[in-house]
Amino acid sequence: MASHVANIRLGGVAFDGTNIWVADYDGSSVTELLARTGAVVGTYTVGSQPIGIAFDGTNIWVANSGSGSVTELLASSGAVVGTYSVGGNPQGVAFDGTNIWVANGSNSVTKLLDSTGAVVGTYSVGGVNLQGVAFDGSNIWVVGTGSNTVSKLPAF
Repeated sequence: MASHVANIRLGGVAFDGTNIWVADYDGSSVTELLARTGAVVGTYTVGSQPIGIAFDGTNIWVANSGSGSVTELLASSGAVVGTYSVGGNPQGVAFDGTNIWVANGSNSVTKLLDSTGAVVGTYSVGGVNLQGVAFDGSNIWVVGTGSNTVSKLPAF
């Protein structure tokens, strides 16, 4: 088993079908690794304290907890497509086939249109310190680590 360390404190990890993308919390960057070998393909600057990361089929989305934003990177080159404000302390990111969902550390989830990054809505969730977010094909699931809750939202 090989081990590859990009920096001292790492965040989330995503797979794009060829490469592994790792959020480097302390380095305010994302490192792309070739999945076959673990070789570094590139390192790309994003917002402050990146932690959550997801792949939408074309782009890598990164939650920047220290910047209150998500950064969209083109998976084929690492080029920044855009950076979008989503509210306080974003932690987790998920893709539902049309939208990007971001779990904000407070008590809300922000929904962005994947094609433009435009905020479609912000939804209050009963948990505290929201971190994890996932799509099950119909619903968005959000974990509140500060309240030990799991909440379900319709993806509508």
